[in-house]
Amino acid sequence: MTPRMENPSLVVPGALQPLLDLTEVIGKVGVPQSTLDLVRLRVSEINGREYTFPDGPGQPADERLPRVAGWRTESCFDDAERAALEMAEAVTLMTDPQDMASDDIWEKSSGHYTDEQLGALVMHIGLVNFWNRVNVATRQEAAAWR
Repeated sequence: MTPRMENPSLVVPGALQPLLDLTEVIGKVGVPQSTLDLVRLRVSEINGREYTFPDGPGQPADERLPRVAGWRTESCFDDAERAALEMAEAVTLMTDPQDMASDDIWEKSSGHYTDEQLGALVMHIGLVNFWNRVNVATRQEAAAWR
């Protein structure tokens, strides 16, 4: 599919840097980068944003990434990662806007993350959703995973 336009973050003057700054801030509060990566991929899968993974010796550093869609049944994800992925799905899918992140889901996550980390996680989910929606709407090419 041909992109409809250059990525809006590059077209709109001054838009890219604040988004990059927010990403940097989110990454500094202690949520493991591997968890943020799992969340980014799961949210992106839900939103139809595709990533390409390298084949062969240069495969993704985290071999669990291609298995993230099955996080509920895969044994390779720990409880904290499962809580983050459950939160990511609940906030992204918004099946019940009045209770997107149920008290149960919130409690599970708060058992693994501080308020600062949980705030960063929720902001990360929102930011990934933002990027996905911009990229899908403008038909950006599938992105290569770092």
